[in-house]
Amino acid sequence: MLKCLSALFLTAMVVANVVAQVADTSYLSSVRRELRTQWPKSRRVNIVFHGHSVPAGYWDNHEVHTLESYPNLFLKALKGHYPYAVVNVIVTAIGGESSPSGAKRFEAEVLPHQPDVVFIDYALNDRFQPLDKTREALEKMIQTAQARNIKVILVTPSPDQRIDIADPSNPLDPYAAQIRELARQYGTGLADPYIDFQKVVREGKLKEVMSSINHPNEKGHTMIVDRIMPYFF
Repeated sequence: MLKCLSALFLTAMVVANVVAQVADTSYLSSVRRELRTQWPKSRRVNIVFHGHSVPAGYWDNHEVHTLESYPNLFLKALKGHYPYAVVNVIVTAIGGESSPSGAKRFEAEVLPHQPDVVFIDYALNDRFQPLDKTREALEKMIQTAQARNIKVILVTPSPDQRIDIADPSNPLDPYAAQIRELARQYGTGLADPYIDFQKVVREGKLKEVMSSINHPNEKGHTMIVDRIMPYFF
């Protein structure tokens, strides 16, 4: 009984920490200040989305729906909130890639864009890689960015319909947990749409937010945006 209570307490603490990180709008206070600044005192703000096929915009049958996928849905929402901001959304994601490959090209393909914020979204594909290898790759990208004073926001996975993500023993769960742990360890931002997609699965509505077996549709991408936007208000 005591062990069960301890486990419940720890679970509650983890959930509380995740919610606290998402609600901590101070993390991007300097970026928000730039977004509010008007010309001629303003400057360009660069936001990079690094990851696999989901941020790259892939939907069904390898079609790339750039404007209906979350990096550009985010840009539209951001511009609605900051009409005077000059914002570049840059997508360096590659379909089919996992974090070890993404880490290898981070310095050459992400840093030259001089990002203010980098989103890292690899967990959906990382489940095919050993946890220790993905952790090493994610840590390398986080440390590289933080050494240059670049803000990092880690993104938990969107679904694959071949996996029951409502089942705690599913193969994506350890990778989502690792992302949350790294966000706490390194003090990064955390966008956690995985918990929202789990709720959708429990409600039996997963097909409503998916364009293919493993890519969200616009409704699913909007769920990811909803987890990103609190950092920018």
